[in-house]
Amino acid sequence: MSVLEKVRPEPPVTVRKEPRVTDEHGRRIHVGELVWRYLLLLVVLALTVGPFLWQLSTSLKGPTEDIYSSPPSFLPARPTLHNYTRVADTIPVWDYALNSLKVATANVVTNCVGSALAGYALARLRFRGRRVTTLVFVLAMLVPVEGIVIAQFTTMRELGLNNTLIGVVLPGAIGAMNVLLMRNAFRNLPYEIEEAAYVDGADVWQRFLRVALPSVKGTLAVVAIFAFMGAWDDFLWPLIVLSDPSKFTLTIGLNYLHGTFANDERLVAAGTVIAVAPLIALFACLQRYFFRGVGEGAVKG
Repeated sequence: MSVLEKVRPEPPVTVRKEPRVTDEHGRRIHVGELVWRYLLLLVVLALTVGPFLWQLSTSLKGPTEDIYSSPPSFLPARPTLHNYTRVADTIPVWDYALNSLKVATANVVTNCVGSALAGYALARLRFRGRRVTTLVFVLAMLVPVEGIVIAQFTTMRELGLNNTLIGVVLPGAIGAMNVLLMRNAFRNLPYEIEEAAYVDGADVWQRFLRVALPSVKGTLAVVAIFAFMGAWDDFLWPLIVLSDPSKFTLTIGLNYLHGTFANDERLVAAGTVIAVAPLIALFACLQRYFFRGVGEGAVKG
């Protein structure tokens, strides 16, 4: 045996480390705590998503299936889409959905544009009464809708906008909460970026459109989702301001469906799924911007 073979070092022994589960701060989470977290998440998931899944299951059940059986049957034995066609045959659901889409789209556009302009002015511009204006927006969130609905109706009637979709959109064109979200999102941007643009000769509109606005896309997505959901789900105000059945929104139309066919829960469930589907599609498209925007526009003290 040679000298080199005698002094050759032995290969190191690799120690296999057990996988560790840590939180966002790098601290180790015990198995018991992890199990309780997942159990809590499952309970919350069942309470939030469970009713919608039950409505979806009910809407897919045929007329011969018992929806009140004990124990309840969650999965339909023979799924069918006949309930959805019955809803369309009973009420003009697609016309109602189109009216709701018009109102919700207009509400999204007005809220995104108006909230972005007002939020940037409150966050970046220096003018007299800026703090008082911010306080007014905060106080506006404390006023309940039921307390001003009569004044809103009187205003729409004096403007000649009663029984129009414009009258439905106008009171919620710019939400106070959306303005404060955009204000805080703009305040979180570093001033150095706009100062550099100002040195390069950019005016206020150029700094707003090319520097500030592209940096708060997440908050704009949050505003868009809130505005769409608020307009799509609104029931009280369209019911008050609209009297022509051809201009009814989807929420009012589904209420008539429930009143006419209160004993047939399959039709009501099908109408509910039709009303919720656009909200799910919108959130699925904007979810990556939504969670980023919650941190951008969080209301801080």
